[in-house]
Amino acid sequence: MIFASHIFIFGFLPLFLAAYYLVPARFRSLLILLASYAFYGWWRVDYLALVIAISLISYVSATIAATAVDQKRKALAVRSGITLILCALGYFKYAHFIVGMTNGLTESFGAAAFTMNTIILPIGISFLSFQSISYIIDVARKDAPPARSLVDFLAFVALFPQLIAGPVLRYKDLAAQFLERTHSVEKFTFGVQRFVTGLAMKLLVADTVAPLSDRVFALAEPSLAEAWLGATAYAVQLFFDFAGYSAMAIGLGLMIGFKFVENFDQPYASQSVTEFWRRWHISLSNWLRDYLYVPLGGNRNGTLKTYRNLILTMVLGGLWHGANWTFILWGGWHGTALALERLAGMKPGGRQLPFRLGWPVTMMIVLIGWVMFRAPNVGQAFDIYGGMIGLNGWALSSQFQYATQSVELLALCVGGCLSTLDLKNRVLFDRLTPPRSATTVALFLVSSLALSARTHTPFLYFQF
Repeated sequence: MIFASHIFIFGFLPLFLAAYYLVPARFRSLLILLASYAFYGWWRVDYLALVIAISLISYVSATIAATAVDQKRKALAVRSGITLILCALGYFKYAHFIVGMTNGLTESFGAAAFTMNTIILPIGISFLSFQSISYIIDVARKDAPPARSLVDFLAFVALFPQLIAGPVLRYKDLAAQFLERTHSVEKFTFGVQRFVTGLAMKLLVADTVAPLSDRVFALAEPSLAEAWLGATAYAVQLFFDFAGYSAMAIGLGLMIGFKFVENFDQPYASQSVTEFWRRWHISLSNWLRDYLYVPLGGNRNGTLKTYRNLILTMVLGGLWHGANWTFILWGGWHGTALALERLAGMKPGGRQLPFRLGWPVTMMIVLIGWVMFRAPNVGQAFDIYGGMIGLNGWALSSQFQYATQSVELLALCVGGCLSTLDLKNRVLFDRLTPPRSATTVALFLVSSLALSARTHTPFLYFQF
């Protein structure tokens, strides 16, 4: 089940909200848990067991770590829990990648290749794993209290508004809200507005631009204009798809009293790559900083090790997105850019390039990175790069122009303009007024029409 579907918007969500506000407050965590399991199980009931298993491993490990007097027992609990979760993530997400690399080596020596059955990647396993690991570490560090009850914790891990594609939540940020949270008409209405805004971002912009991006990445020899148009289209598609999902998740949380962390803050208005990563997928950036970059040593052990830690953190962050060399190279590209900016002394609030230079340079680095991120393999990414430097001509081909629809270009232009705005504040205002409510209703009606006219289009981050 996905947010942008009739069954969710007109079936699951109204039934859940009605039940949520009818049951006594003490049963709401249990209702959230059952609804979240039903939401995930709609996709595959058998993989629901994996969600429960990872949740229980995290809960038990953190409980032992919180109560252990002996430091060795505490460390064993933490390491065991994290190892088991990483093993599950590794098997489902990286087993085929590792076997493929191994076969490449063995076949070069004339040895027989390994065979492996197809593994279906569980939706949201990366987000589930990171949240569960952070809970173990936070409780062990005493940065977060242990969950009040098993039901509360299981409800937190499986919380359906963000289970599939984030934001990456931490229990310490929601622990108090599970104990007590406020509900009001105004909060609920803001939640509806935020959900509808995210729905419109997905259906009216991301899905409309998607065919344009797909068309370019299917070309064997794109021209300069085609390659840059495709890279820009994918940048807009990815932002409105993922930021749209995050907005919908935040809106759903508000409807039931939760306040989730923001996940995007005008990333395409950034004047440096460092600033970009403070604005893009903020919950993941913070997770990588707190649980990878800082434990690796951060900037505490000299200049060279700081650069190493930046690059290694981003490479691992790229690998988190998927088992493909494209993601590893994408992470290395951004890690190198971050290291070079630090070498040049650039940082948000400090030394910066002039806006007329900083913004276009940053966007060029980001767009080049998105090509590697989007391409199915490294070779195809370099086909696009060849087009971007004019190796295959400069203009749009007549076939490409014929296949491209005006509405795709219009959505690209609108999306490009809106992507530099603070949508959460400029679309969702501080006060409820009739015009703003009317805008929300209009967006919902148009989005509903678009939903009825199109086929199923899952969110891009479902694959991660």
